[in-house]
Amino acid sequence: MATTAPHDHRSTGVPAAATGLTFFAAVMLAIAGVLDLFRGIMAIAQDDVFVRTPNYVFKFDLTSWGWIQLALGAIAILVSIGLFAAATWARVVGVGIAALLIIANFLSIPYYPLWSLTLIALYGFTIWALCVVKPGSLND
Repeated sequence: MATTAPHDHRSTGVPAAATGLTFFAAVMLAIAGVLDLFRGIMAIAQDDVFVRTPNYVFKFDLTSWGWIQLALGAIAILVSIGLFAAATWARVVGVGIAALLIIANFLSIPYYPLWSLTLIALYGFTIWALCVVKPGSLND
């Protein structure tokens, strides 16, 4: 006689994979948001950890980059809180803010190259995790 393993569903009927990927995206967005927040504070304080590149096409003042990173990092942290609550709006805004942060980190590669590439990868995984979950699989 064959036995079947019970499916791993919570009491709300939400598949564990859907909640797991959303939780993964929330954690990744929170971690990367905090890191962008700290990076913005460092740039505003005009710390000497950033590389100075005089001939870069997308040249901005380091303080401007700091405020951009600070604002986007704070928004990412707020969106991650919404993801922990499994809100649909947070999934949509999370994909958008992660895409904006990928662009911001791409544009700041000359100032802090290794860290920018690391955060681009983190935000790429966040977008993947938020897009893989089917729209109807989470409760609002």
